[in-house]
Parts: sequence; C-alpha cells; structure tokens
Amino acid sequence: MRILYFHQHFTTPKGSGGTRSYEMAQALLRHGHNVTMVCGSAAGGETGLTEAFDGGCRRGNVGGIDVIEFELDYGNHMGFLQRAGVFFKFALSSIRVALREPADVVLATSTPLTAGIPGIVARLLRRKPFVFEVRDLWPELPKAMGVITNPVILWLMSILELASYRSADRLIGLSPGIVEGIASRGVDPDTIAMVPNGCDLDLFAGGPKAWRPDRVRDDQLLAIFAGTHGAANGLDAVLDAAAVLQRRGRDDIAIALIGQGREKPALCARAEQEGLNNVHFLDPVPKTELTGLMAGADLGLQILRNVPAFYYGTSPNKFFDYIAAGLPVLNNYPGWLAGLITDNNCGFAVQPEDADAFADALIKASEARSDLRVKAANAQALAQREFGRAKLSEKWVGWVSSTKVLSTSEGEPGSMEEKP
Repeated sequence: MRILYFHQHFTTPKGSGGTRSYEMAQALLRHGHNVTMVCGSAAGGETGLTEAFDGGCRRGNVGGIDVIEFELDYGNHMGFLQRAGVFFKFALSSIRVALREPADVVLATSTPLTAGIPGIVARLLRRKPFVFEVRDLWPELPKAMGVITNPVILWLMSILELASYRSADRLIGLSPGIVEGIASRGVDPDTIAMVPNGCDLDLFAGGPKAWRPDRVRDDQLLAIFAGTHGAANGLDAVLDAAAVLQRRGRDDIAIALIGQGREKPALCARAEQEGLNNVHFLDPVPKTELTGLMAGADLGLQILRNVPAFYYGTSPNKFFDYIAAGLPVLNNYPGWLAGLITDNNCGFAVQPEDADAFADALIKASEARSDLRVKAANAQALAQREFGRAKLSEKWVGWVSSTKVLSTSEGEPGSMEEKP
C-alpha cells in the first residue's frame, strides 16, 4: 500500500523535535507499505535531506522513506501571524502533492490544523481514503490560552476543524481529551482510535554515556526540562520554584532547561536578573545526544501552563521520553498524566501555580534518593508495560492500513470496501 503522509514538522532522530512520524513511517515500512512523507523545514528539525532546494523543494530517500521537503522558514520564535503564514504556505504546497502523488491512503497529522487541508482535497477530488491524526485540539487550545481572540478567525478555524474531522474516514487522537473532543463534534466514536505518544525504548536502551551540563555537580539532584520554551509551557513556574529553592539555601538541586522557543529570551533575562544560578539554559540537542543527558539526570519536568484544556487534551513527547529513560517525572498540572504518575508511583504530581509545593517535591527527591530510585524503576516499568512504541505502532499501523472508504480502487463511487 502507498501511504502519502503529511507532517509539516517531520524530523528524524538527528533533529531535536518529536520523532513520532518518523517512527510510525518506519513501522509502515516494516509492514511492507511504501511511504511518501511531505514536510517543511523547521528550526531544530532534521529531515535527513542534504541536497540544495530546487524551486523551494527537494526530494530524496531517508531510511526507506520518500521525503518531499518544502523550503519554509519556521521556528517557535515566530509570532502567531508569521507562523500562520508558514502553515498556509505548507498547506498550499501540499495540495499540489495531494492532487498528483500516487497514494492508496492519505494521512495527515497536526499540528497545525491546516495539515488537514491536503487530506480534505485528496478525499474530495481524488476519492482517496483519508486518515487524520489529531495531536492538539484546535481552535480549543489557542482559544483557552488567549492566543487567538478574534471571533472571525476562531470561527474559520472551527469550520476547518469540523471539515477535517468529517472528511476523514478514520481519526487518531493522542490523548483521552482529544478523542472526546473529536467525538463531541458529531464524529462516530467507532471511527476514532486513541494511540498516544509512545516510548522509544530502543533509543534509550544500551546505557548511553551519561553527561551533565557544565557547572552542574555530580552530587546535585539534576531536574531537566527538554522541550519548547513557549507560552503554552509556562516555564516561569520552574523559575518560581528555583527562586524558592535559592531562598531556602538549597544548593543541592540544579535545574536544566533544554530547548528553544519564543519565551526563552525572557526566561534567561529573568533568571539573570534574579540571580538564579541554580537554573541552566541549554540549546536544543539531537535526541540521540539527549539520551546521554537523561542518563545523567535524576528527574524529568513535565510543565505546562495552568489551562484546563491541557489537562486531558495533550500527549507530550517529553513525558514518554522521560519514562523511557527511567526518569521519574515531576508534573505541575492535573489530568491524565498526573493520574498516571500517582497511580504508578513514578514521580510527583503537584498543583499548578504552587511554587512552594514544586520546590518541596524537588527537595523530597533530593533527600530521599532510595525512594527516587523506586520511582525511576516504576517509570521505566510503565514505559515498557503500556507505552512501548513498538506495541503502539502495531495498533497505529493496523488502524491506518485497514481504513474503509466509500470508493472503488479506481476512485469511482461504490460500496464500502476494505483496503488491503
């Protein structure tokens, strides 16, 4: 089967972004399918293509995946309007691919929401089966965060969201809240599967060489956050806790924030102004190098702004990387991940906007190292038992490759047909 796969932010493990699409494409290849990945260039991403762009596009084979990459200047440092412009450029370029590229199934994964546009076009104009993977609920999340307030824009986004859901033959949600959000739009629940982000156990196996940032002592508890430094992440909560630790004279705890994003300059400026020498900022590192940093750390930080839509409506890559690496997790908002941490005794779940509770959890982790080792073992056991990517990818591939569509193999209207 030929799978035409649209993911604007696709990256291989050599990049610093999430690798879910790369891993799922590899799973499709293992099942004998052909995969064409359509993506854009992005800061921190690494598609694997190295030749020069020709007319804003380049194409090549990366690990068995046929990759089509559009030359687009994109990064989390951009403002909303800048990013929206890049999203629509990618969608328009993708439409041309969707109309001409051979495909038995068209698959699109968000974010952004505009990723669904080429799938809608292929479904309507070419009668191709369409699978839409939803990583975040739009416009619900940006509306809840106050990022988008214009009622016309929100209405247009809502129309696009509904069109994407209703055009898709099957949908995939990455968290319980996302699945419920899709169903609430009148979509048949039988056409929705939940396949969360998974743990790349092979990547973290084999004892990677541990390392720590400069100026972090071996005897300090090292808590790390590895991800985007954006408005949604609410990393001021980490600096608030760091300030509490510093006031209490706790120099046995260090915090490292690894990544890039629009809020990073302000976070760095605040840390310098307040003299928070227990916080260390690092540039993004490839996931292959991140494994060594996680091996040298003691605790992973799963941080988001206190927005109720996040509680059940997100499936953060970093959480699954932490537990795959055997890191206990400190989570600062309620929801399904906090429940997993509590139920499996694999970290700490603190209430949002409570810097003292955040700092108390870090101190507890530092002072009770034997208990922290138990939590670490529980985290890795949870990763292996429930979230191994190999297991989840089998479910994902089965759901995608058995898509039913209202069309015949020639693309003419017909009866319900099971694709091989």
